[in-house]
Amino acid sequence: MWPHNYTPVGGSLWLSALVAAVPVFVLLVLLGVLRRPAWLASLYGLGAAVSVALAVYRMHPGPLVSAVGYGAAFGLFPIGWVVFTAILLYNITVSTGKFQIVKDSVGSLTEDRRLQALLIAFAFGAFIEGAAGFGTPVAVSAAMLTGLGFSPFYAAGICLLANTAPVAFGSIATPILTLAGITSLPLDRLSAGVGRICAPVSLFVPAYLVLVMGGWRALRGVLPAAAVCGLAFGGTQLLISNLIGPQITDILSSLAAIGALVLLFKLWKPRDKFQFDEHSSAHVVPPRHSAADLLHAWGPYILLVIFVLLWGYKPLLAKLNAVSFTFSWPGLHNTILRMPPVVSKPAPYAAVYTFSWLSAPGTACLFAAVLSAILLGVSPARFLGVLRDTGKQLLFAELTIAAVLALAFLMNYSGATATLGLAFSATGAMFPFFSSLLGWLGVFLTGSDTAANALFGNLQVITAGKLHMNAVLMAASNSAGGVMGKMISLQSIAVASAATAMKARDEGRLFRFTLRHSILLATVTGLIVVLYTYVAPQLAP
Repeated sequence: MWPHNYTPVGGSLWLSALVAAVPVFVLLVLLGVLRRPAWLASLYGLGAAVSVALAVYRMHPGPLVSAVGYGAAFGLFPIGWVVFTAILLYNITVSTGKFQIVKDSVGSLTEDRRLQALLIAFAFGAFIEGAAGFGTPVAVSAAMLTGLGFSPFYAAGICLLANTAPVAFGSIATPILTLAGITSLPLDRLSAGVGRICAPVSLFVPAYLVLVMGGWRALRGVLPAAAVCGLAFGGTQLLISNLIGPQITDILSSLAAIGALVLLFKLWKPRDKFQFDEHSSAHVVPPRHSAADLLHAWGPYILLVIFVLLWGYKPLLAKLNAVSFTFSWPGLHNTILRMPPVVSKPAPYAAVYTFSWLSAPGTACLFAAVLSAILLGVSPARFLGVLRDTGKQLLFAELTIAAVLALAFLMNYSGATATLGLAFSATGAMFPFFSSLLGWLGVFLTGSDTAANALFGNLQVITAGKLHMNAVLMAASNSAGGVMGKMISLQSIAVASAATAMKARDEGRLFRFTLRHSILLATVTGLIVVLYTYVAPQLAP
C-alpha cells in the first residue's frame, strides 16, 4: 500500500504546494494568456498532473492510471450524462420551432428595456441555466435581447452579470452533484449551504443589474420590479435548496421570479422611459400566440419539472436506486494510504463507483426529452438526427468534463490536493473568505462551476478539517464563490460574443467591464461565508 507524502519537495510544505499547483498554473496560462480552447487546456492540465504525480509524488503507475480512469468515468456519468440529456431536450424544442414561441411569450410581456432585462436576462436566463446550463443561458438570453433591439455589447454584458445568481444550481444541479461526489459530503447539506450563501446575493442582483447598466436613474423607475424579482428568486432559492434539494432549485426559483414579474406587469408599469444606450434599436414586438400554442411550446419544460420532481421523491428514488450497482474501482480502491495530518491516523483511501443509471438526474431529463419529442410530433428519424447533432455539439464539452474530473481525482489520490489544502490552512482565520475566492479562481480558469468544484472541492474539505471549521460550509463556499467567476471566464465571454454577433474588438472591453463586478460580488460572497463562520454559525448548514 502506497502512503501519501504531502511534502515531497525537500520536506517543505510551501515548495511542495508550489509544485502541486503546476496543473492549475498550466490551466491559467493556456486559458487566460494563450486563450487555448478549454478541452485542449484541460488535457494539458491533466498531462501536467500526471507528470507531477509521477516525478514529484512518486505515485505508482498502476494507481495513477486507475485514478485518471476513475475521474473520467465520474465526469462522463453522472455529470456528462445530465449535460447531454439537458441539451438534448433544449435542442428538441429548437429544432421543432417551439423555442421561438417560448422566446416570443417572454419578449411580448413588456416594452421597457429594464424590465426586459430582468425578465429575460435574469429570470428566464436562470430557467435555462437550471434546465441546461453550460453556456446555454447566456447564448439564449443574449440572442433574445439582441433580437428585441438591445445593442450587442449591452445584451452580452447584461446576460453575463445576470447569470451569476443561478449558476451553482445549473444544469439540474450538476455542480453540487459533482461537489457531493468528490467530497463525499451529504448532498442535502451541501444544497442547503450553497442556498444559504447564494440567496442573499440573489436578492439584490436584479437591482444591481439595472444599476450597473443605467445608474440610479434607471433603477429608481423600476425599483418595485427589481425588488419583487429578487425576493421571488432569492426566497424560492433558499426554500427549495434547503427543503427539497438542489436539482430543481433554479427551475422553481426562476419560475417564481417570472410569475411574480408577469403578475406585477399586469398591475403596475413604470412611469418613466429609459434606454440603456444610444446604440439600441427600436423595440421589436414579438408575435403573440394562442394559449394552446404556448402550453404546447412550454410542454417540454413542464415535463422536465415533473420528472425531476418525481426523481427527487424519496420513496421512488429508493426504488430507482435499487437497480444501481456499486463496485470498488479496480487498481485503486484501498491501494493508497492517507496519512496524518490530513486524517487522524493512517487510513486506506477508498475508491467506490456507483453506476446509478436509472436514478441519475440525467435519466429523468432523458425521459422528459423522449416524451417531449412525442408531444411535439418528432419522428424517430428526426429524433435520432437531433440526438446525433447533440453528440457532435457536446463532443469537446464532454471531453473537457472528463479531463478536468480526471485531473481532479488524480490530484486527490496523488496527495497534491492535500498539499494545497495544508498550505491554504496557513491562512488561518481568514480561510472562510479565501475559500470563496478559490472557487472564483476555479471558475475563471475552467469556465465551469462543475469543474471548479471537481478541482478544489476536496481541497476545501481538507483545509476545513485542518482548521477545525465547517467542512460543508467551506465546500459550499467553493461553489457559491465560483458563480461570480462565471462572468469573466473566457468561455462565457466567447459564448456571449458569438450569440450577439459582437465585434471582436469589443470582447476585451466586455472582459474589463465584467471583471470589476466579478471581483466585487466574489468579495461579498466571501464576507457572507465569514459571517456564517464567526457571527452566526448556528445558521450555517
